[in-house]
Amino acid sequence: MLFRQLFDHESSTYTYLVADRASAEAILVDPVLEQVERDLKLLKELDLTLRYCLETHVHADHITGAAKLRSATGCLNVVPAQAQVDCADLFIQDGEILNLGSVEVKAIATPGHTDSHMAYLISGTHLLTGDALLIRGCGRTDFQSGDAGTLFDSVTQRVFTLPDTTLIYPAHDYRGQTVSSVKEEKCWNPRFVGRSRAEFKAFMDKLDLPDPQKMMEALPANERCGRSIAMPAGNYSI
Repeated sequence: MLFRQLFDHESSTYTYLVADRASAEAILVDPVLEQVERDLKLLKELDLTLRYCLETHVHADHITGAAKLRSATGCLNVVPAQAQVDCADLFIQDGEILNLGSVEVKAIATPGHTDSHMAYLISGTHLLTGDALLIRGCGRTDFQSGDAGTLFDSVTQRVFTLPDTTLIYPAHDYRGQTVSSVKEEKCWNPRFVGRSRAEFKAFMDKLDLPDPQKMMEALPANERCGRSIAMPAGNYSI
């Protein structure tokens, strides 16, 4: 398996490139519009064919590069089931698996940050947690039909029950951290350690965070896989 973690400094977003070395088939998870040229360059250098662009959820802090990547490569845009988008080629269900040669990408429903959030388990070892679980943190729950109690259940029942050695790769990090593990987060994540569901909910409900800077632009664009309202639906150059 080929695995790459790519970073967008403006939004502190991680994009993940996963590929099967034998078949040269690849998937990009949570691509960022401003980084499409970087991603295409890397695909070309590694001689990979992009099969899927996969979203963990409809993002509010950056615009996805999915539509541009689909236009450039012919890949399929895949979003979680129940996500409010009108551009997807496939809606992935909880437990469903995408295959890239010998590499398996399994969807694990982890709602709470949003009501249609998915994490993706790569070949049983690497978990892409999106915004549900961050390194020593978690995503907010105060918009996009988020719910703190639901997020607590998702993390404690669906993530923390995986093997301790499972590697955790989040969609964001704001402190330069790149990877953790299930065991580390169970032991050291201050949002969850020592807190009951009710205590976690009370804590999250008091965060009072400002809206993401790009939210008014990003949400409507991401409901179209990264196309703005003014952008035509057909092919366009990168």
